[in-house]
Amino acid sequence: MDNLKIILKNTWKIIQTVKSIIGTLFFIFIAYIFYTAFFTTSAPQVAAGSALIINPVGFIVERKTEKDTWEILLEDQSREIPETLLRDIGKAIQSAKVDERIEALVINMDYLFGAGLSQLHYIGAQIEDFKKSGKPVLAYGLGFSTGQYLVASHADEIYMHPYGSLLLTGYGAYSPYFKTALEKIKTKVHVFRSGPYKAYGEPYLRDDMSDEAKEANQVLIDTLWQVYLTQIAEARGIEIDTLQASFNTLSEDLRMVGGDLAQIPLEQGLIDGLMDQAEWGAHMAKLVGTNGDENGFTSIHMGSYLRAIAGDSNGSRNEVAVIVVRGEITFGENLNGSTGSATLVRQLQQARHDPDIKAVVLRIDSPGGSLLASELIREEIEVLKESGKPVIASMGAVAASGGYWIAAPADEIWAQPTTITGSIGVIAIYPTFDKTLDAIGIHVDGVGTTPLSGDFTLGRPLSPLAVDLFQQSVENSYAQFVNMVAEYRGLDPEAVDAIGQGRVWSGVAAHGFGLVDSLGTVDDAIEAAAMRADLSDYRVNYIENKPGLSQRIADFLSTKSGLDLPGVNRPGPVESFAKSIRRTLESLSFLNDPSHVYVLCENCEVR
Repeated sequence: MDNLKIILKNTWKIIQTVKSIIGTLFFIFIAYIFYTAFFTTSAPQVAAGSALIINPVGFIVERKTEKDTWEILLEDQSREIPETLLRDIGKAIQSAKVDERIEALVINMDYLFGAGLSQLHYIGAQIEDFKKSGKPVLAYGLGFSTGQYLVASHADEIYMHPYGSLLLTGYGAYSPYFKTALEKIKTKVHVFRSGPYKAYGEPYLRDDMSDEAKEANQVLIDTLWQVYLTQIAEARGIEIDTLQASFNTLSEDLRMVGGDLAQIPLEQGLIDGLMDQAEWGAHMAKLVGTNGDENGFTSIHMGSYLRAIAGDSNGSRNEVAVIVVRGEITFGENLNGSTGSATLVRQLQQARHDPDIKAVVLRIDSPGGSLLASELIREEIEVLKESGKPVIASMGAVAASGGYWIAAPADEIWAQPTTITGSIGVIAIYPTFDKTLDAIGIHVDGVGTTPLSGDFTLGRPLSPLAVDLFQQSVENSYAQFVNMVAEYRGLDPEAVDAIGQGRVWSGVAAHGFGLVDSLGTVDDAIEAAAMRADLSDYRVNYIENKPGLSQRIADFLSTKSGLDLPGVNRPGPVESFAKSIRRTLESLSFLNDPSHVYVLCENCEVR
């Protein structure tokens, strides 16, 4: 009888919980409908003589993160860092260039937390194109990070708050390493690699970066840093040698100005002046006037401007479709910033069957992932090409390993000079926890029908046979990778192997090796696709999953859903470091290849 009471009591608790969740969902749905019906306002108006404020919030991405319903409803929305689409920034700047209502462009990077190098350079290129209109570009910041300043450097005038700072810290490729930590918890991560430069998995095998990885990464970041210095020197009229030398005298220079960090960039010529926010507002009011705006001058933020011009589009029936590959390539559906093979294959099929779509641009911002998932995508790209529609690959910040695997079959491959690409290599990774379980008194034992029956169970060690099978599979997959690239790119397999071995390259280097056809932005790739399809009149169509009701509700409830008043706190250094550790460990959760074989790049994020 007591057991029956316990069962009934627990059942009633479950019923009450479900009832509460359903009630909450229903209330949110009603609130959303009520808001949409009564409080949705018309499109913002753009006042004549306005300054357009480009103020990206959070992380700049090629495609926004997709989440499942329960994750959206249960997570703390206030802790989520927002995302800004790169194409939205480009669209706003391009439209403002020819918009007679826009008098000037203002760059504000205060809420930009992170972006890929090629994305920052893309924004810079858009600003340079805007300047051809003769309209002024000004930048203001409470302070500037290395990445934020790269964008701001394109402005005609740059101002900073008197209590701000601008320290160009350079680029680095750093990762946490877990060998000793894993030994302490008696966990073993088996990693099988195809070449000395295939560094993925090193954090689980070592406590430091290998000499081979340091060699490759140093060459890469030196190349990218030289591009950065060249941009800054040209924009500000400073000699590169002078700029480079300033890093070695920073301590002495700071002492000479009494420790005032804001004076250093002013002395170096990196900024034009120091202004507090009131002074900045007054300065802009002299340029564009004022109409009572909260900024102190006639202006419109990027988010409002995009809503104001939302109806402006080319009515052509001809379309160039853009399909975005973001994050790790996994087996299945898009989720949490990854690209699922099933989702991408479905989008490629949609592009193939849609008669209005004449060409496809595959926009890749991915370090790779599952070999099988990458191969399924490659096969679908081949089918799309056979239908007569050209496919152009456009590389974003990263298109390496599996990202290059799916780029290889394209009719043309475009990259930006600072794209991180290559990493032609293969790994297999498989963790085992047998000793961890032994330590806490859990033991796995049993019988099987073959020598492999006891393998591929996380609670048991890998047998010598399984280890040998993994290594042979990796070597075979690497040979297939090399031969595939050689065939698509018209290169000798030996030449591909020489630049392969898992090594990463900049877009400039990849272009020199023949891995890339042309250097240019995603806009250049779209034009190339239109040219191949013989289109003189066309519109661009991004094929992506439409957000579900739960995502729309979350966007509505979140204070961060708009770009005008970003309600978000910048992550502190402790939180950022903790997230880097968690991100490395969580990367194992993306590894869902049925054969445990991956084309995935480690250290493909340069900051």
